[in-house]
Amino acid sequence: MAKRSARPFSVTDLPGFATIAILAFVALYVPILTLVAYSFNGATSVAVWGGFSLQWYVAAWDNTVVQAAAMRSLGIAACASVLATTVATMAALGTTRTAPFRGQTAIYVAINQPLMVPEIVTAVALLIFFAAIKVATGYTGLAYLVMAHTAFCIPFAYLPIRARLEGMDLSLETAAADLYASRWHTFRYVTLPLLAPGIAAGAMLAFVISLDDVVITEFVKSAGQDTLPTYMLGQMRRAITPETNAISTALLALTVLLLTAFFILTRKRD
Repeated sequence: MAKRSARPFSVTDLPGFATIAILAFVALYVPILTLVAYSFNGATSVAVWGGFSLQWYVAAWDNTVVQAAAMRSLGIAACASVLATTVATMAALGTTRTAPFRGQTAIYVAINQPLMVPEIVTAVALLIFFAAIKVATGYTGLAYLVMAHTAFCIPFAYLPIRARLEGMDLSLETAAADLYASRWHTFRYVTLPLLAPGIAAGAMLAFVISLDDVVITEFVKSAGQDTLPTYMLGQMRRAITPETNAISTALLALTVLLLTAFFILTRKRD
């Protein structure tokens, strides 16, 4: 009599898995869907439905304060993502394309330290550091926010770039070296094109993290430097209106567009 082969273990076979999964998705997405639905509310209340209307999108679009905060957020996020991705790419190359050396693990831990430390601790540290520079120089511009966001976003950009490098086949780079290509030409024509999806992932993640940041921005910014999230936080302290829901929905749509563009980009390249 033939022995029945053991069925491989799958977590989906555990009792109650489907129920827990459904509850998790409900807890995650029902509040978001409710937010989107009430952004089209025609009433001034966020709890009472007053019919379908686009008035709050129009109000947010015509609000000059919202426009200024949105442009400031996009500018800071763009600069921070470019700087953080550049530093993260160099750090990933330095920790993966070299022979193992003493202190490599410590460097890896130091790069990812902002991920493990509570954000409020990082915010207070940056506040103290930049406050000393402000007193010494008298400069209070947006460069502090860009530097603070860059420092916080580096590990978020580093992780996908490092993962991409570790998954890349070294044979093409070795072949380029065997054909007398310089290190720069090997990097430019072999490593960089293969690494591009990882760099795009790191840049996108850094951009989203910077765009959504509240805690560090609230501590580092000077007067008149509200970003869109800190503006929304200030509005919610005063009076909550569906205009806040409309702005949140617009940010959600931007994030979905970025994720969709990245998915298409990586699918074509891979």
